[in-house]
Parts: sequence; structure tokens; C-alpha cells
Amino acid sequence: MLLLLLFGALSVGGYFLLHMTVLKLPRCKSAAKLHGKTAVVTGANTGIGKTTAMDLARRGAKVILACRDRRRAEAAVQEIIQETGNQQVIFMQLDLASLQSVRSFADNFLKSESRLDLLINNAGLIADGKTEDGFGMIFGINHLGHFLLTVLLLDRLKASGPSRVVNVSSSGYKLGKLDFNCLTTHRDLALGSSYVQLFQKYCHSKLCNILFTYELGKRLQGSDVTCYSLHPGPITTAIFRSSGWWSLLIAPLVFLFFVDADSGAQTSLYCALEPGIEHLSGRYFTKCGPVLSIEPKARDDAAAKKLWELSESFCGL
Repeated sequence: MLLLLLFGALSVGGYFLLHMTVLKLPRCKSAAKLHGKTAVVTGANTGIGKTTAMDLARRGAKVILACRDRRRAEAAVQEIIQETGNQQVIFMQLDLASLQSVRSFADNFLKSESRLDLLINNAGLIADGKTEDGFGMIFGINHLGHFLLTVLLLDRLKASGPSRVVNVSSSGYKLGKLDFNCLTTHRDLALGSSYVQLFQKYCHSKLCNILFTYELGKRLQGSDVTCYSLHPGPITTAIFRSSGWWSLLIAPLVFLFFVDADSGAQTSLYCALEPGIEHLSGRYFTKCGPVLSIEPKARDDAAAKKLWELSESFCGL
């Protein structure tokens, strides 16, 4: 019995030590105030997006929660207002699985808001199916919808400069690759719908996020807009919400080794707020700092340019 208690104590101690060392994520230390600034955060009704929106509102920004689910988004708006005292927190309908919805959001935003200082492309998911426009769901939401949204809002970002675009990616990009033949032929990142294949598509989409940011950074040179992609860390979020029994299978791992959304939002906030990182536009960040060594496929000029041009074609630009 004594040995069992000792083993239990050591296990609990080891678990907390793991979270205080290896899994512990640094915090954004910026003291920036954002009164008079406007931010858009996609997927802001839950997880990292909601935490990010909360922090920006606390700093005084006008925050637009760009979400699909009205009920959850309006509940998040009320919670953020109550927590921060900032009344300038607004829900605007955005379904990234519909290019028409993206265009409607951009049109409504440009008509109602005179400036845009921060665009945080945070929403993402792992799910099977097709978007309204016939693209693979993961590709359509994690990359294509955000691509179109960013392009449509670029002029307002430029007019409001200095401004920033922040794209939430993942270290899963290391398992990703781009098959342009599959994208062109099937309008998807890969074929198959098993849970392993869906996770692989997710990794492909995260590589898209990094390449999109890389190419965007080059195209924004000479403007007053900078952009950054990032890995938030192993975060407990609702990203697996549409993954059926697979989400139940990995639940113990998530509980043991993933950290909360507040920790996961810190690198997003760093990229949005940290002064002096403008020269790192287009780069990939994690743990509140730039990644010094990134795989060559994430800095492939030809692939980044081709992805941009194909995305333009898909969006009818």
C-alpha cells in the first residue's frame, strides 16, 4: 500500500513538473493599449480565439468576433463585455466554408468600420465533407476562406497602418505537403476520409497557412502591413469537435499533455502586439518568438507563389 501511495505521489509530482517545465508556455508581456484600434478575430467564440479577443478587448480595442455560430458568438460577446467592461465587442456573421459568406462579411465590415488594425485568422477545424463551393472542408476553412478574407481586407489594413495579419498555424505543418495535382483535380489537399487521413489533411492545411504568410509577407513589402504565422502549442481546444470517436480516443492524451487556451493564445498576442518585430514579417513563430530553423518546404518560393495563384483562381480573383 505504501509503495502504491509513493508511486501515485511521484506520478502526480511528475505530471505537474512536466507542465511547469516542458509544457509550460511563455506569456506575451506586451503592455500595449489598443484604444481607437479595431481587430477582427475569426473563430472567436471559443478556445484560443475567444481568449485572444478577450485580451484585445481588455486593452481597449474594438473587437469583431467573426464566427459562424450566432448563438455561441453572442454568448461570447456578452462574456467578454462583462469580463472587460469594453462595450465595443461585436459579432459579425462569417462562415469560412462559404466564399459568398466571406465576401458578405468583408462587404459589411468595410461599410461599417473605418479602420482595421489587426486581422487574426484563428479559426480552424478537422472535419470531413465539402464546403458550399465544393472544396475539401479542411482546405476551405483552414486556408481558402482566410485567404479570401485577408485579400478582401488588405486595402483597409494598408490604410490603417501600421497594421498586422496573424495566421494561426501549427507545428503539424512538418507532416504536411502540397499536392497541387490533387488540389487542381479534386479541389482538396488529399483523398480519403479516415481519421488518420483527415489529420493528414489538417497538417497539409497548416503548411498552407505558413506558405500563405510567407508569400503575403513578400507582397506586403513596402507597405505598412506586416504578417506572421504561428504554432500556439499543444492546446486543449474544440478543434476535434467534428471528429467523432477519434476525439474520444485522444481525449486522455489531450487531458494529460495539452495546456489551456489562455496559454495557447500567448503567441497570437505576441505576434499581434510585440513592438520591433516588423522586420520578421512573413516568418513563423512559437513560444512568443521566431522559429530560427524551419523546414525548407515552409520557405519554398515556388510553392508559396503557386498556392497564392491557385487560391486566387479558386476564389475568382
